[in-house]
Amino acid sequence: MESYSFQPSFTERIFISLFKFINKHTPWHKLPPIVGALNLAVLRVELQAKNLYDTYVTGAAYGNAIEEPLPEQRFQTARNSDGKFNSSELPRMGCAGMRFGRNFPRQHTQKPTDEELWTPNPRLVSERFMTRKPKGFIPATSLNLLAAAWIQFQIHDWVFHESSDEVFDIPLPPGDNWRHGDGHMTLPRSKPDEVLDPSDIKCPAYKNTNTSWWDSSQIYGSSEAATHALRTKQPDGKLLLTERGREAFIPRDSDGNPLTGFKDNWWIGMEMLHTMFALEHNAICDKLRQSYPSWTGDQIFDKARLVNCALMAKIHTVEWTPAILAHPTLQIGMAANWWGLAGEKLTKMVGRISKTSDVISGIPGSGADQDGVPYSLTEEFTSVYRMHSLLPDKIAFFNAADGKHQTTIPVENTLFTRAQEPLDKGISFADAFYSFGINYPGAITNNNYPDFLQNLKAPDGHIKDLGTVDILRDRERGVPRYNQFRRLLHMPAPKTFEELTGGNLQLAQELEDVYDNDIEKVDTLVGCHSEPLPEGFGFSDTAFRIFILMASRRLKSDRFIATQWNAETYTPEGFHWVQYTTMKDVLTRHYPELGPVIAKSKNVFAPWEKLSASEEYTGIETNAP
Repeated sequence: MESYSFQPSFTERIFISLFKFINKHTPWHKLPPIVGALNLAVLRVELQAKNLYDTYVTGAAYGNAIEEPLPEQRFQTARNSDGKFNSSELPRMGCAGMRFGRNFPRQHTQKPTDEELWTPNPRLVSERFMTRKPKGFIPATSLNLLAAAWIQFQIHDWVFHESSDEVFDIPLPPGDNWRHGDGHMTLPRSKPDEVLDPSDIKCPAYKNTNTSWWDSSQIYGSSEAATHALRTKQPDGKLLLTERGREAFIPRDSDGNPLTGFKDNWWIGMEMLHTMFALEHNAICDKLRQSYPSWTGDQIFDKARLVNCALMAKIHTVEWTPAILAHPTLQIGMAANWWGLAGEKLTKMVGRISKTSDVISGIPGSGADQDGVPYSLTEEFTSVYRMHSLLPDKIAFFNAADGKHQTTIPVENTLFTRAQEPLDKGISFADAFYSFGINYPGAITNNNYPDFLQNLKAPDGHIKDLGTVDILRDRERGVPRYNQFRRLLHMPAPKTFEELTGGNLQLAQELEDVYDNDIEKVDTLVGCHSEPLPEGFGFSDTAFRIFILMASRRLKSDRFIATQWNAETYTPEGFHWVQYTTMKDVLTRHYPELGPVIAKSKNVFAPWEKLSASEEYTGIETNAP
């Protein structure tokens, strides 16, 4: 459906016009923080009005309360693992297997022609703009490696496309050094959904196999059957963990794959976060059992999951986001998203001041609203979260107690079934988290993909260049190129390559060469990696416009956060757990050795203070051995 009901108020339209005029001369990030925060709020209203599109032509595809009856009354106050029943009016909205939406009208996101798909050659683009130069790791020194692991952990909750049986045989540029597959680079195509309307032929839609809700499906699974298999056999509501000597681990199947909600693209960073938040779920279960000894295992599980999911949403909103977007305006804006302008202290003390205003008292508890368009995550949202350059080549591991360097391991040696190997060889989870806290991730910029991601052998046997994959997936799915992407987000499009790069003449010349002097052909990912960043930003202002809209929508659309945000739904103990717990609390609850290390840390996704023995090691920033 490409028509919808949300329209800005008269006052909002005045502010939209006012800030459009101001931003012609001064961008939002150069305004005083309070004014900049107001500017962002106004930008969000414009995006809500112009940049939400359903890919179902008729709402009938969503079903209704009669066609999809609530199977159990427990789902009135508990999440269904496949994402159904978040809305009683549209019970299939946001559930696993529903289509990705769009942030742009479908006439601008059509299936590409062969020329559009292959021009310029996506492998050439990867080689020129993704490949990390020898000893050329570009660190993001305002973040730590935990921040990089966190966003992958969250993306695995949100989005995943189906693959087709058909494959691309990717043409290689002359002289290419691809050494695999008899010189052929192949990639399974994205599987389009069935054609439900003639518009689906010109603009195929794709299903999200994950739930679109912030429901921690990466831990709990995206079906009730998957969730049931991950729980213990005891009526304790807990998730399965395997005790192996000194620490608990995620269990494995007979092939060595982790038994968890989402196990693709697994590496030690996922091993750490999945384990810790499974432990957090079980700790919440223990707290609830103390307070409600007569409850069934299902009752304990349902409440613990609600609490754990909401806690992750809060950590992402008020801790991770201000770390990767470390701008004073964002510190105000993201805190206001959760707590409102009333602030954290007052909200904790007296609760919501305004029953419905998310500006005054934050989005949680303000009431769910879909802005006239059924909730889904979008193809453009998937596009702007391509952040593979965050991964370094190696990880230096240190002892969390004394800070001494233990070993340095290539990241590729921690992938898939090898993720537990460092933990089996003497590195504890506390050591691993401390090491992630003081290692840098890569900067989200050009020429910063690690080599192993451009020669990645997946468990299915395919060898991939993820730089090529990232470019090809956007083109295949109809994501507009960079200049058009900006225009559709109501941003100015650069007229020259020098303007795009902010005056970086060498980069401008390289872009001009690869894109045949046609700035309209620049891929969105490459353009986002090439544009100058606002102060403190870890990714581009262009990508940020999708974030402004969708970050708030993930909270505002969800009745378990926006509507049923109360002690009655979460229990008084569970509600207090969410409101008063930080990522630092989670880390020290399960790995108390980290307490002294992060005691002074204001944000655990920023580099931690090093222990003295770690200061002596000089290989972190450059990733030198």
